[in-house]
Amino acid sequence: MQKIEAIIRHYKLEDVKAALTEKNIVGMTVCEVRGFGRQRGHKEQYRGAEYTVDFLPKLKLEIVVDDSVVQDAISAITEAAKTGRVGDGKIFVSPVAEVIRIRTGESGAEAI
Repeated sequence: MQKIEAIIRHYKLEDVKAALTEKNIVGMTVCEVRGFGRQRGHKEQYRGAEYTVDFLPKLKLEIVVDDSVVQDAISAITEAAKTGRVGDGKIFVSPVAEVIRIRTGESGAEAI
């Protein structure tokens, strides 16, 4: 099992969700996060004063999938979240040692 964490733009959430659902990948956790990468924020003007927004709002998706569908999930997220501009986000993949469903006590792939 692998945990996929993806940082994406807010307005791409529905596209990513639809792309994952189309590949029969269900279940995700979504968190609102703030951060910056190479773009290092941006400058805005408010009432004539210029200020820098260092931390940009993004969404963080967390999905745990079986090893057999990791590449399908990554390609679905990449295709749906891509705009071709700086700040599209990142995808991180890490191994998951164990998953346990609290309600039934199931563990492993059955608990996903």
